[in-house]
Amino acid sequence: MTTMLVSALNETLFMVFFSTLFSAAGGFGLAVLLILTGPHGLRPKSRVYAALDLAVNLLRSFPFMILMIALIPFTRLVAGVAYGSAAAIVPLTVAAIPFMARLVEGSLLEVDQGVVEAARSFGASDSQIIFRVMVMEALPAIILNVAVLAITLLGYSAMAGAIGGGGLGALAYNEGYIRFRADIMFCAVAVLIVVVQCIQSGGNHLYKKLR
Repeated sequence: MTTMLVSALNETLFMVFFSTLFSAAGGFGLAVLLILTGPHGLRPKSRVYAALDLAVNLLRSFPFMILMIALIPFTRLVAGVAYGSAAAIVPLTVAAIPFMARLVEGSLLEVDQGVVEAARSFGASDSQIIFRVMVMEALPAIILNVAVLAITLLGYSAMAGAIGGGGLGALAYNEGYIRFRADIMFCAVAVLIVVVQCIQSGGNHLYKKLR
């Protein structure tokens, strides 16, 4: 059982690490566009913002299971396969990008506008205001957002495992639930809890250091 747990844990960490990396990058980029084009943004563009806002809301409204099944053709196109740990990264990333975008957008909007106006008065460009002022001010909150994102993706990866994604979710479902092995299911859940605690503790530690 130990070998199965270690193998499943490695698959889960593989899915969560890369999907967190890709969705954090994509979500950050999308958040920057929302901040730029928003009603009180640096370059307000109502139509662009409305389109982005609608796209984010639509993607966030899809239950992950349905989204994962709907993306099977796209997943096969990108990853070459439709099932497995590598393939699961595609729907995990697509599902998490709008979630991360909203988290980062909220963090950036919390930055004191007086600081932004001061930077603007000194002739700072839009990119300097965003990356050297707003991002620096919001960095501790963004770090916590990444931890929240990773934990959310950990839960998603367990669901993905139940329909062919591999990892601890697949182990708990196939070996624990289907074969009535309560010990395996309990161990898989226990490992997931430990991983969640590690991610959250790491995020809290970085948050305190950056503050």
